[in-house]
Amino acid sequence: MKTFRSCSRTVLFCLAALAVSTAAYGHAGFAPESDALSAGTALKEMSPGWNLGNTLEALPNETSWGNPVPNLTLFKAVRAAGFKSIRIPVAWSQHADAEYNIDPKWMAHIQDVVTLARRAGLYAMINIHWDGGWLQSTYAKEPAATSKLRKFWSQIAKSFRDFDDHVLFAGTNEIGVDGVYGPPTPENAAVQNGFNQTFVTAVRKTGGNNRTRFLVVQGYSTDIDATVKSNATMPYDTANDRLMMEVHYYSPYNFTLNDKSTIWQWGKNATDPSATETWANEAYVDAEFQKMKATFIDKGVPVILGEYAAGMKSKYPGMDSFRRDWDMYVTKSAFAHGLIPFYWDAGSLFNRRTGVQQDGAVIKLITEAARTSS
Repeated sequence: MKTFRSCSRTVLFCLAALAVSTAAYGHAGFAPESDALSAGTALKEMSPGWNLGNTLEALPNETSWGNPVPNLTLFKAVRAAGFKSIRIPVAWSQHADAEYNIDPKWMAHIQDVVTLARRAGLYAMINIHWDGGWLQSTYAKEPAATSKLRKFWSQIAKSFRDFDDHVLFAGTNEIGVDGVYGPPTPENAAVQNGFNQTFVTAVRKTGGNNRTRFLVVQGYSTDIDATVKSNATMPYDTANDRLMMEVHYYSPYNFTLNDKSTIWQWGKNATDPSATETWANEAYVDAEFQKMKATFIDKGVPVILGEYAAGMKSKYPGMDSFRRDWDMYVTKSAFAHGLIPFYWDAGSLFNRRTGVQQDGAVIKLITEAARTSS
């Protein structure tokens, strides 16, 4: 999320039952070592989710963007509020040398954070976030990026291979081409699909619980329309039914992220046409999520809505009610279509030191939407 300092663009994430046989895959696959999490139970087990945003992915260090080092009190408060999962965006490059060897102290710290999340009773998902933008979907950048991606995930996966299936890995984040927006070219799509395959192969090779751990791959730019067009096939995997697809959703941009925009109303309760972009209304949300359902969920591939949120424009205090309408509707629609929602939080929902709720209204509507929709 650009104005939240997150590195996000637009997309979402979802899930449903999955039962593809070994014969259908055309190869031998490992049986899951644990029945705690399956494609058929993930929506109920993991929803709703919350993002530890602007923290471990912050540059040049985790406190640079105003949030403290994560602690158990915070994670317990997140779980007590009704969230079941935590997405932990992570930057790795500034903690690695020129040969992509990750600093053992940083790796140990990430393990400690994940352990705290697990002690609080949360599923935990770690990724390689924006991380300076070294992942670019072009043929020119692909060889170096692929080598770095492979080495990073080989190290991360080895460090976490004894964690059980309450810990998930997400390969990348919002991969595109800097300064280029719009639909991906065939080149862009091919490179992103290659990154997904590199990630899956690297993790599976490390063995242990990583043989069957749930892995989350991303569509181009984590944009729904781009994902549907460019990621209709999933990477090859030696494990059966253990992959998920991730997208994000921030439409319309002028309402959710663009703090310079005069668009501050949304949805059926909007009263001022000049302050509203009617194209991205409730029906649009449903249509976008239906695309993910038809393309992935109905074919047995769970989908994660890795990020979604609407920022507040202080000069329009009346925006708060429309922001809540948007949060509520997107959450409910995600559930209705089978997507697993992870709400983006850059530090506004909870006091990151004490765990005290700072925006109880939004927390309640997200968790209530999950409870009443499950």
